[in-house]
This record gives sequence, structure tokens and C-alpha cells, in this order.
Amino acid sequence: MEERQTPQDHALDNPLVRALNGERLATPPIWLMRQAGRYLPEYRALRTQAGSFLDLCYAPDLATEVTLQPIRRYGFDAAIIFSDILVVPQALGRKLWFEEGEGPRLDPLAGPADVAALAPEGIEATLQPVYQAIRQTRAALPAATALIGFCGAPFTLACYMIEGRGSRDFLKVKQWAYGHPDSFRRLTETLVQACIEHLDLQVQAGCNAVQIFDSWAGILPEEQLFRWSVQPMQAIARGLRARHPTVPVIAFPRGVGPAALMYRRLPEFAALSIDTTIGAHWAAQELQPHIAVQGNLDPVMLLTGGSIMVHEVRRILGKLSGGRHIFNLGHGVLPQTPPDNVARLVETVRDWTSR
Repeated sequence: MEERQTPQDHALDNPLVRALNGERLATPPIWLMRQAGRYLPEYRALRTQAGSFLDLCYAPDLATEVTLQPIRRYGFDAAIIFSDILVVPQALGRKLWFEEGEGPRLDPLAGPADVAALAPEGIEATLQPVYQAIRQTRAALPAATALIGFCGAPFTLACYMIEGRGSRDFLKVKQWAYGHPDSFRRLTETLVQACIEHLDLQVQAGCNAVQIFDSWAGILPEEQLFRWSVQPMQAIARGLRARHPTVPVIAFPRGVGPAALMYRRLPEFAALSIDTTIGAHWAAQELQPHIAVQGNLDPVMLLTGGSIMVHEVRRILGKLSGGRHIFNLGHGVLPQTPPDNVARLVETVRDWTSR
């Protein structure tokens, strides 16, 4: 397959990209999941102007502005485009909406016939506003700031598409995967191809790296985890790298605990993002010799702030300073987080230099 010209083809002197490309840095790069969001007053003002959450995602000028807000405030080493993982099911033809205060809703898949009706050809046309926002953001960012694109992993997308919303037990999706694996495999393969296309178009528009979010991977037992999380994420990364060999991929399988070992030796992934169920000391011993580690301050610690947060940040930095490390949270910034706490976090990380 012919390689496509991407921003990574032109060297970006950026700490995040350097860490993803194998360099151990004395001061790790920092960005935060949900760094553009409700904790920022400027975001809340723009959100009111936009109307609905999806209106904000699909308005390129507004999505660009939201993406840039935390860069202006904190000077993170990377921006992550403001969008949502569920735009992919929507582009495949599923109805998507957000209930205020409750989260996303989708018309649930009823069975194999609904899987066959999914339309991957809708990705580029439907999500064109996302790619336009990426082009605008890349043009507006400082030259040395990386831009991250993303998608949801097939299993997490399937959870929402089958359950129709978040769930406590994910009974429907697990019964489908366990009881009808052939049908679930077809759904997974469709989502893999849709995600490759979505990430490819994000990279073409200007993203320097991408992250795959498997938010519900932790609900799967070990054998099913390998089949429905590890392998599909690997297939997405492999498909993207076939088109853009130099664009690094970060994997984030949330809640998998020690099963993170499954992801550490896969050459398709440049980094593994870890949540707070994984200890930094264990990650340094078991993961860092094989892959860059991203994480993993508890978002509630950031919310709490003060000296206890600074102590925990320095503890994580000390544990992970011997290898490739990207500082981040174990999940996203909480809406109640004081912006000054984020400023102090960035200052603490930037002041750190490993011995």
C-alpha cells in the first residue's frame, strides 16, 4: 500500500513524540485526558453557546477553540482533539444523542441483521467536521505542540451499541460475545475497519499521534480480553501503521490490572496508558522495559490538590523515571477540578528532573 504524507513525516521536536519514538526524557511530557472540558470556565461558556454536546463536537470552529483552551492555559505538550468516541457508531448509521447529566444514548443493536446494516462508507462524509477541526487546530497550535487523535476500541464501542448506554453489568454485550461469537466477531471486524478509517483521516488532517480508548476492557475475563480487546486494538494499530508507519499509537485498556502484560510486547503500540488500578512500581518493573508507560495520577488526587497531590505526583515521577514515561491521569479530569490544581500539577511535573 502506498504510504500517505502525514505530519509525522516532517520531524516534530516535541517531548511526547520523542517519548513515543523511544526516547527516555529527564522531564516527562505531560498532557491530560479530558484536559479540554467542564472544569474550565471558558469551556462552560462555549458549551452554553453551542447548545448540545454533539453540536459542540460537530462545529469545527468551536471544537477547535475547545481543543486550544487548555494549551493556552497550561502549555501542555500535546492537545487532543475535542470529539467523542461514539461519533464512529453514529457515522455507521446508529442514532446517537446525549441525555443532560446522564451521558450518551444509542439505539441498541437488536441482532445480526442490525450488524449487517452498518455502513462504514459513512465515516468520511459524516465526520468531515471533525477532520476540519483537526486541520484548523493543527494550524493554530504552536509548532512544537503535538496533536493527538483518537477512537474508541471495538469492544467499548460494541458495549454502547448493544446496551444502548453505559451499564453496571454489561449483561447484553457479554451474552452476545459469549453466546454468539461469530456475530460478535463480524461486529468487531466492522468496527476495526471503521476505526482504521477514522484514525487514518485524523492523521491526514494533522494528528501526530493517536490513542485507542478501551474504556470497558476491564469487564472481560482473561481469554475473552485477549480475543475482544487486545487483538482488535492490535488490528487497528496495524492497519493504521500500514498507511502511516511513523505515527505512534497509544493503547488505553482501562481496568485490566495485571492483564496489562498482554499489551506490553506488541510492536504496534508505542505506549500503554495505565489507570490507577496499576501501581507505578509494578509498571516500572513489568511494563517499562518493553513499552512507554503513560499515567497515572488518580483524578481525585488532582481534584483534591495541595501538598498531598504534589507528593503523589513526585512519587509517580520517581517510580517511573527510569524508563520512558508520559505523565497523565489514570482517567479523565473531573468536572469539579479547580483549574489552579491543574496549573500546580503542570508546574510540579515541569520542575521534575530525574537523577
